Amino acid sequence: MANVETGRHRLPLLAVAQAQKEITHNEALVIIDALLHPAVEDVLVTAPVVSEIDIGKCWLIGAGATGIWATHESDVAVYVGGGWRYIASQEGMRIWNRASARQLLRIDGQWADAPSVPNPAGGSVIDVEARAALAAILQYFRLIGVLAA
Repeated sequence: MANVETGRHRLPLLAVAQAQKEITHNEALVIIDALLHPAVEDVLVTAPVVSEIDIGKCWLIGAGATGIWATHESDVAVYVGGGWRYIASQEGMRIWNRASARQLLRIDGQWADAPSVPNPAGGSVIDVEARAALAAILQYFRLIGVLAA
């Protein structure tokens, strides 16, 4: 028997002679829409109160999730109007967290947040140009969410 979903993100596949192909196709489009340049509103453990204006928005389900999200820890929850779709996180996946304005990366089965790296200070020899260059690099990494602000 042929696969009924893709291997990595479990997108539903159309079957030969399948009736109502638009349902399967639309389900796949919802998942693709959420995963193309993925961004989540925040990391939450309970489903937020949502309305029609929230259709298409995503949240990352945190550890200790409760309620309807209880069995979906680390998944991306997509609100599709009247319900939720869950996307299993994959190793190496990157997601932009809008609430913290930082990037999250899935490493070793955990979501890793950007580390905090202070600007250089102190030392016995101070090189102003080197410090300025390092500060600019660090600021860029903070801006793109690789490092914590």
